Amino acid sequence: QVQFAESGGGLVQAGGSLRLSCEISGSIFSAFAIAWYRQGLDGGRELVSAITAGGDSTHYDDSVKGRFAISRDNAKNTAFLQMNDLKPEDTAVYICTVGGAHEIDGTFMYSEYPYWGQGTQVTVSA
Repeated sequence: QVQFAESGGGLVQAGGSLRLSCEISGSIFSAFAIAWYRQGLDGGRELVSAITAGGDSTHYDDSVKGRFAISRDNAKNTAFLQMNDLKPEDTAVYICTVGGAHEIDGTFMYSEYPYWGQGTQVTVSA
């Protein structure tokens, strides 16, 4: 059973920063790609960022490129999402998940697995 412990969310003013953490247990952490999704009030879930198992390739949604940075520490079974220059439209529940990912000819391919964290709320005020 895969278990997630997400933290780091909160309330921040526009332009501020937050660092999300996701510690994963119950699996071989280093074997999985890690992704952060976010779910807004409309219930829709979108892929924000992902990183391959080895950490050698990353993916970002266009809306967060240049502002967010994903990383992982396989020795600590923990993934991170550094979020800078936050905007009100970044407000959502951020959810950590594991999956499969690789890069082919410059295209990042990510496959969802049915394991999801509970999420951590990020609220950005104007």
